[in-house]
Amino acid sequence: MTTQDESASCKVVLAGSIAKSLQVEVAEGLSKLSRKPLLVGFLANKFSLREVDREELEGHILAANQDETVDGIIVYYPIFNSRQDQYLQQLIDVGKDVEGLSHRYVFNMYQNIRFLDEQKLQKSILPCTPLALVKVLEYLKVYNTILPYGNRLFGHTITVVNRSEVVGRPLAALLANDGACVYSVDVTGVQQFTRGEGIKKRRHEVVEKDGWTLEDCVPLSDVVISGVPGEAFKFPIHVLKEGAVCINFSTEKNFGPEVKDRASIYVPAIGKVTIIVLLRNLLRIVQNRTSSMPSG
Repeated sequence: MTTQDESASCKVVLAGSIAKSLQVEVAEGLSKLSRKPLLVGFLANKFSLREVDREELEGHILAANQDETVDGIIVYYPIFNSRQDQYLQQLIDVGKDVEGLSHRYVFNMYQNIRFLDEQKLQKSILPCTPLALVKVLEYLKVYNTILPYGNRLFGHTITVVNRSEVVGRPLAALLANDGACVYSVDVTGVQQFTRGEGIKKRRHEVVEKDGWTLEDCVPLSDVVISGVPGEAFKFPIHVLKEGAVCINFSTEKNFGPEVKDRASIYVPAIGKVTIIVLLRNLLRIVQNRTSSMPSG
């Protein structure tokens, strides 16, 4: 197929274009703050930014929690490659956790609880990469804005190839909580995430699809999102439903160039969207803190 035919049948959407729409929202929000928010990042391994000894990281996090000039905290993992990393995640003040890894945020995400307060003024923080993928789908108009908020993926079937606790599983939960039928795929098999028939349940449920593989769920899916690390994995393009939306969030190219022969939209990377979502989370944390302060 010629390049002209490819461009006619498949639209390639770059992360930079998607990020620009979010940058406007973030810039507007920042302009309303009395000062620029401060985000502190801790690097306890081999990075070029400010480093701290990993054995001292706990103390640095506790100090940042108490520092009123610090609005957000991010820690670059892995550090110990053990349960110690989970402990450090929970050590960060929930009011400064821009990554959305605190237990309260994770609980809210899986339980489909979207606000921190009864007045629904303070939104719960979501992990950056899964939220970035949601924002990509919103930009692509996969979310149906005619439907009520929280149900806007109803009618869509989505395959997510990755079920890591960092991205894949949270993403499947978010999409299912928004109304989609989601097939979550990893090396152990396929799980289906849905809110039940007619999306009548308040939160998603998970069902094992025994014996299923990519070849069973991908032909049913109008959206396919892949994030498999490593060069060895190549997505089987031949099973794609014609006109599907394909998104790659791996640092590797999970989809070969022939994806353009079958997909209607292809997003080859999302890195720039994830960065702006991190800033958006920081802004949201500051806004949450402001809205919780007594007036007067």
